[in-house]
Amino acid sequence: MTLRLPDGQGGFRSHTPRSAPPARSAGAPLTSRTVFSAAHVVADPYADTTPDSPAAVDWEATLAFRRHLWSHGLGVAEAMDTAQRGMGLDWSGAAELIRRSAAEAKAVGGRIACGVGTDQIVSGSLDDVRAAYEEQLALVEGTGAQAILMASRALCAAATNAEDYLAVYGHLLRQSAEPVILHWLGPMFDPALEGYWGSADLDTATDTFLEVIAAHPDKIDGIKVSLLDARREVELRRRLPQGVRCYTGDDFNYPELIAGDEQGFSHALLGIFDPLGPLAAEAVRVLDTGDVKGFRELLDPTVELSRHLFRTPTRFYKTGVVFLAWLAGHQSHFTMVGGLQSARSLPHFARAYELADGLGLFPDPELAESRMKNLLTLYGVTQ
Repeated sequence: MTLRLPDGQGGFRSHTPRSAPPARSAGAPLTSRTVFSAAHVVADPYADTTPDSPAAVDWEATLAFRRHLWSHGLGVAEAMDTAQRGMGLDWSGAAELIRRSAAEAKAVGGRIACGVGTDQIVSGSLDDVRAAYEEQLALVEGTGAQAILMASRALCAAATNAEDYLAVYGHLLRQSAEPVILHWLGPMFDPALEGYWGSADLDTATDTFLEVIAAHPDKIDGIKVSLLDARREVELRRRLPQGVRCYTGDDFNYPELIAGDEQGFSHALLGIFDPLGPLAAEAVRVLDTGDVKGFRELLDPTVELSRHLFRTPTRFYKTGVVFLAWLAGHQSHFTMVGGLQSARSLPHFARAYELADGLGLFPDPELAESRMKNLLTLYGVTQ
């Protein structure tokens, strides 16, 4: 059956859904790259909430999705911005998510790293920022998960210069029990992080970032860079101390960055690997054999979908991620914490469906088609 999809220009185009999905099976952990999928949370659709209410989470569906990612050999990056951290999921909800997911990771033998931030405070002094970070770091390390030191809105507001960042991060790294991942999230993902590391000039900010790393290389497993600038990431990873990894967070250029060049490569910690999980794992297994061409042939075609989901305003990419999880059957509804399902338009959803179907991302194409038809009908589109 052909679907009529709105084209965003007041008209419609036809799409013939895929009849059968490609076969993708679960597999062993990946070997040539360390790959984390930043995972979304599943809202409880029956909770009586408002956008200002604490998040109501469907814990079983949320944990089931993490088991899905682990079954394909991927690691899970928990309580990151993909999980609507700071966009519907507050610290109380994130703390519960971390505790539950870390326990599930232990039970199934999955790899997990969890976000450490300061979102229990809105603003405050540098001392308040340090204390907030310390509280979250203690919780994450107490679960046995690896810590990801996330960029902090409160620190960005409180810091007056690069020295403030050096002091806060130095304090945290000296007391961390195990090597952490440092996360640099660009303002396209969160406008409140403009000028992070003490400067709006990215070259100056990069120098400060590298100064933090150089002072504590034994406490840093790697860095996660989300600036959507492939050239800058390559230049940065070439300047890292020996043994410090670069985890790409570039949802526009990830195939080339993971493939690498003669001087190195990036590992991955990506929100787009939430909907791409099985396909991404298959591609990296091909790369594990040394077949870079085969890896690129599998992963390059996914970039168009990723660029669509992450188009400006980039921070609303979570809506597309959860939409695809619903179509793929990983959850029974298209509801998000904070009501964020309203953040994208019907033409945006239609194009996301079309691209994902073309890539064979839906385990049950008929289910995806039926749900897409229901959404179109809800918006008044007749077939």
